Amino acid sequence: MRRRDLLALPAGARMPERIRVGLLGIAHSHAEGKLRALRELEEFFEIAGVAEADGELRRRRENSSLYRGLRWVSEQELLEDPSIRLIVVETRVPELPEAGARVIAAGKHLHLEKPPSHEPAPFRRLIENARRKSLLVQTGYIWRFHRAIEAAFEAARSGWLGQVYLLRGVINTDLDAAQREPLARYRGGMMFELGGHLIDRVVALWGRPRQVRCWLRHDTDFADRLADNTLAVLEYDHGVAVISSAARMPNAFPHRSLELIGTDGAVVLQPIEPGTGLRVNLRQARGPYKAGWQEVTFPEHRRYVADFRDMARALMTGGPLTYSYEHELLMHETLLRASGHVG
Repeated sequence: MRRRDLLALPAGARMPERIRVGLLGIAHSHAEGKLRALRELEEFFEIAGVAEADGELRRRRENSSLYRGLRWVSEQELLEDPSIRLIVVETRVPELPEAGARVIAAGKHLHLEKPPSHEPAPFRRLIENARRKSLLVQTGYIWRFHRAIEAAFEAARSGWLGQVYLLRGVINTDLDAAQREPLARYRGGMMFELGGHLIDRVVALWGRPRQVRCWLRHDTDFADRLADNTLAVLEYDHGVAVISSAARMPNAFPHRSLELIGTDGAVVLQPIEPGTGLRVNLRQARGPYKAGWQEVTFPEHRRYVADFRDMARALMTGGPLTYSYEHELLMHETLLRASGHVG
């Protein structure tokens, strides 16, 4: 998609200048993917600097090809540079709430990695302050612009599946002892760490659940307290969403899945990434689909690129992000309920 097409500017209109963006922290597991996406979108973004307080981590990364040529600066330099409009926060998870709050206090738009806080109040204050200052806030859930998931939701919203009474999602991984250690501090364990990617999609489709129940178990032989086998059930008046996330499954990524099941049909996406094949089953032909089982092909889902395109569009046109302050708050509330951090 061309820049002019994305921004929907009339012929002859002057193109906005590129957005200067800073990267605050590089410790999060998504940091390199975010940086790669920003580099790819150089038509929209200019990377003004990278700040990382951990000197050893910086030394390990700064000579890699991905970071080559970037300017390393302090956090203070990022926050005080008036030319920088957007800060992408990719710190370790415990540091996210305060880092995000400092970005908003500095008057910058914010892309905040997930999960943004294990408590409701810090993120709520962040959103309230951003709203008061008319600053954009976007969180780092990875499937907001997934083409196959969007098609599945279109089928549900259009009534082609009949009454959709079950949404089922699985997001497992395979962590070693060192990777588990920082997650064990959180009551929600794997639901808090990974389940949010699917819960974000549930909230986008169905809104606030009437009731949320969770099971946060430790079922492996690792000598830690990580909730490594987790399940959440989100109840609605018309059906339930069942989300599970476990920490110890070999070759887990191809197993990740999302299903919508209704009275007149179903859609199944497995694996979610690369997400090129959506299986659709209908009782009778509806919309673009025929009766029976069929597979619909989509372009490979590429993380982060569409999210930053959405941010660029909003910043360059003055419009809102696709996902509002209200969605971010409801998503966070639901994640905390599903991971046992609030009742």
